[in-house]
Amino acid sequence: MKKDNIVLIGMPGVGKSTAGVILAKVLGYEFVDADLVIQKEEGKLLKEIIEEVGTDGFIAVENRVNSSLEVDHSIIATGGSVVYGKEAMEHLKSIGTVVYLQLPFEELNRRLSDIKGRGVVLKDGQTLKDLYEERVPLYEKYADITVNEYGLNVEQTIDKILSLRNEKKCKK
Repeated sequence: MKKDNIVLIGMPGVGKSTAGVILAKVLGYEFVDADLVIQKEEGKLLKEIIEEVGTDGFIAVENRVNSSLEVDHSIIATGGSVVYGKEAMEHLKSIGTVVYLQLPFEELNRRLSDIKGRGVVLKDGQTLKDLYEERVPLYEKYADITVNEYGLNVEQTIDKILSLRNEKKCKK
């Protein structure tokens, strides 16, 4: 039986952790920040892992950790690069509803100032715009539900997630 989790995916800065914590409180669920699970398991900060093993190495670590998450009645906020891990995404889809928090590039760019300090996986010479264009098709591919957050505050985003999730449950 599919576990009752909500998995939040999307670019850094869209509010996966912020919305996730509040959503967990509203539903009475646990909150799991996948980046913090990675840091705990590896005993290092994300940026230290990236510095030590490079972007491909980090993606392998992220894929391994997310593939092994075993939770129920949880909101899982993933790192933005989780969509590069096929095994992780297949596992997350099997244990919950994947919600893509979507923002237009211009709004995302406005929100992100210190991208490197956030432990964001950027290849040498890659811009935020390049990253956005590379990841959007992957977010769309794996999403069960897409929530366009443009112009919404966090409460409105949560309301939209819940209403779309309920619609999806009613259709089953």
